[in-house]
Amino acid sequence: MAEYQYLKTELDGEGILTVLLNRAPANAVDRDFYIEIADLFNNIDREAPGVRAVVFGGVGKHFCAGNDLGEFATMTPENGTERMWRVREAFYAISNCVVPVIGAVHGAALGTGISLIGSCDFVVADPDASLGLPELTVGVMGGARHLARIAPFPLVRRMYFTGQPMRAADLAAAGANLIISEPGKHFEEARRFASRVAGFSPTAVRVSKRILDRIEWMELEEGYTFEQAATVKMSGHPDSKEALTAFREKRAAVYQTEIDRTMFD
Repeated sequence: MAEYQYLKTELDGEGILTVLLNRAPANAVDRDFYIEIADLFNNIDREAPGVRAVVFGGVGKHFCAGNDLGEFATMTPENGTERMWRVREAFYAISNCVVPVIGAVHGAALGTGISLIGSCDFVVADPDASLGLPELTVGVMGGARHLARIAPFPLVRRMYFTGQPMRAADLAAAGANLIISEPGKHFEEARRFASRVAGFSPTAVRVSKRILDRIEWMELEEGYTFEQAATVKMSGHPDSKEALTAFREKRAAVYQTEIDRTMFD
């Protein structure tokens, strides 16, 4: 595994990679941190050969309390373009990761923290986690589009224009797509979901991840046609027949452990 200054990683026997933000005291993200996040998620197979799912959380009291404010203070129109590119690359690396990424959120997830979890495939949150977009309070913009992957847009507007955070449980009750765990059990619940993902065919999961990343922004007919093409291609793969046979025989399926990369051609 690569050596990272601000990330902690651990791969278990199921193929679940735990990735933890690790920059005390609140996991605020700066330029170098963004570069590390992009490097890890863009090269997940290098970091964790055999990875099947990622649980993405944070060390300490908070998941991520936002961007490093010191960098905002020195940002100008001249240096801002490169800095924002680094930010985008980190978020896109998470959302485009070849395996599912499950957020495990506690404490504060503000600004950049919202964008990080909005880049995940889905999110488990402690009920008392505090989620918000304080951008206007610190003179910047960003995060709204990522929050819109989780919450209805009128709620995004309210959170953006007020800068007031909401408890994860209240946000979910207002319509946000968050899985609310028992208090203090967010990471355990995220790992339970990851374990279920890891139990499926690793090839099929990666094909599915690629499909979902593509069809999210497609119209219905175009998206479903794209899905069907993948169904036809996977129908010739042994794992496809094994899944059906195991389901019929009411037994655990035994899938090939090697990723069949011909399915991605």
